[in-house]
Amino acid sequence: MQDDKSSRKRKRKSKIGSSADPSCNDASIICDKRKKVVKKVELPASSTVVATNSLKQSKSNAFLDKMRAKLSGGHFRMINERLYTCTGDEALSYFKEDPSLFNVYHTGYQEQMFHWPEQPVNIIIKWLKSRKTSLVVADFGCGDAILAKNVKNKVFSIDLVAKDPSVIACDMSNTPLDSSSIDVSVFCLSLMGTNFPNYIQEAYRVLKPSGWLLIAEVKSRFDPNNGGADPDRFVNAVSQLGFTLISKDFSNKMFILLYFKRKEEKQSSKGKQIEWPELKPCLYKRR
Repeated sequence: MQDDKSSRKRKRKSKIGSSADPSCNDASIICDKRKKVVKKVELPASSTVVATNSLKQSKSNAFLDKMRAKLSGGHFRMINERLYTCTGDEALSYFKEDPSLFNVYHTGYQEQMFHWPEQPVNIIIKWLKSRKTSLVVADFGCGDAILAKNVKNKVFSIDLVAKDPSVIACDMSNTPLDSSSIDVSVFCLSLMGTNFPNYIQEAYRVLKPSGWLLIAEVKSRFDPNNGGADPDRFVNAVSQLGFTLISKDFSNKMFILLYFKRKEEKQSSKGKQIEWPELKPCLYKRR
């Protein structure tokens, strides 16, 4: 009887041993149905530290990016204010001393434009596409030369710094363009200098008789209720220079559009004093 009991005990132990791997009692070991050890999961004590450090690094990078954006935005606003409060010649000298500032300015400018629901340059592009491609265009204050890249017309792109090989770098009041050689002169958010009337006078000089002058400007600059210029006074001044207002568009929330044509007869500026209204600087707020 004792031998039978011993025999049954040995058989039970044998069955247990054959049906399960004793090592599977270790909770850190995973076994499959074939009783083979597949993988031993080990969690290093340092893993929590690594994860914590990674999270801290991510937060630190996000903070640095935020600070860089603030510094960049502040730098843009400083340059923007300077351009609105100096002459074109002074602005040209400013960028000649440090051309990289022009890139800083245009990066900030593009960021501001991103928030506008509609871009005035796109309206001007559409206007040009509705007319003959033979019209020669002068884009005063062209920036990235977007206008020239989106129309089939010959376009003279003019700005203080040449961001593109096709851009003519100069003071907009003194361009190398020939007199009466241009069909359309464009100022798209570029009447920035304190001597902006000189820019329009230069546009008049290079335009052919009956040539077009297109001006797109920030709407707040022409809001007399908030320190802006009276738009009628501005139109009157441009007209005295030798233009006729063809149409105006004040429907957009962010900007206005004025369409002039140069008069056929040549205007004489001798002894003629035009009273130009002061255009309010467009100073961007911190976002």
